Amino acid sequence: MQLLWKRGPMSVREMLEFYPDPKPHFNTVSTTVRILEDKGYVSHEDGGQAFRYFAVADMSEFREKSFATLIRNYFNNSYRSVVSSLVEEEKISVEELKEIIDMIENKNK
Repeated sequence: MQLLWKRGPMSVREMLEFYPDPKPHFNTVSTTVRILEDKGYVSHEDGGQAFRYFAVADMSEFREKSFATLIRNYFNNSYRSVVSSLVEEEKISVEELKEIIDMIENKNK
């Protein structure tokens, strides 16, 4: 999705050029793009020799849905568990947590 949002319509072969080594197999990327298309996030246009895929999903909507799915599937639908996990794994500092609390408090004023 990131490639399509940043670079616009691309064929699977063009997408592969942007992957770091070791590059995934063509069929892997093709299958992923078709799954995204089936879900309504991507569409395609006939590019002559190959389909050119483009994002139809808005980045913020996609992020929101993906984040909600992640939390539902891996954190028992608990945002508190997400934050707790970040603290336990030292992925977020006390200072960052304070900043988040300040943002929440300021938003509620």
